[in-house]
Amino acid sequence: MTSTPVVCIDGPSGAGKGTLAMRLAKHCQWHLLDSGALYRVVGKACLNADVAWTNEEGAAAIARTLNAEFVVGDREVHVWLDGVDVTAEIRSELGSKGASAVAVLPRVREALLARQREWARFPGLIADGRDMGTQVFPDAPLKIFLTASAEARAERRYSQLLEKGESVSLPRLLDSIRDRDARDSSRSISPLVAAEDAVTLDSTTLTAEQVFSQVTDLMASRGLVGRTSGDRPDTSDSAN
Repeated sequence: MTSTPVVCIDGPSGAGKGTLAMRLAKHCQWHLLDSGALYRVVGKACLNADVAWTNEEGAAAIARTLNAEFVVGDREVHVWLDGVDVTAEIRSELGSKGASAVAVLPRVREALLARQREWARFPGLIADGRDMGTQVFPDAPLKIFLTASAEARAERRYSQLLEKGESVSLPRLLDSIRDRDARDSSRSISPLVAAEDAVTLDSTTLTAEQVFSQVTDLMASRGLVGRTSGDRPDTSDSAN
């Protein structure tokens, strides 16, 4: 499909995919694709163009020509649409609603499948999502399925929201994560499953540094990157 090296990072929400993808892209100086954010960007682009989220053909046309870019910053990945940073907007509640609305449209998913493959450019791509290794880049030389217990993922999300000053319920977060896992795993289109040749990493008891180190070791063992002494893990932070 492409001669450009691609590392796929799939797995459930809250397992640490975003953190890992950002660190790998920065470390390797490769391109980054956040597939989940693409649906949010399509929703935002539809709003900009006054196209209803339920207008399948209109939304698909926008998806086919989407001018989006992911820029790795110091603490987060910034998402740009038509030259404008829309990171905050697409992460809002309205952004979530737009993503949910357009993500169920088959023509939008088909259009974005082709667009996602265009992100595979020299020198390489880190692809973060839920079906990167099974649907989008089935020939990728390294596929990671990053998971963690529902309890660990709920606690991480709980801590993140508390830091933002939001009032949250840990039991409700846990129920929400379990419900989403069930939906993602049982959906008919691109269900959340590990590719047959994926390496499964359980981050429940691992720090972000340990996950990063294990993946860079795997990349080096497959000739995708070199190894530097500064990449050795420590236990000072948790995967998030």
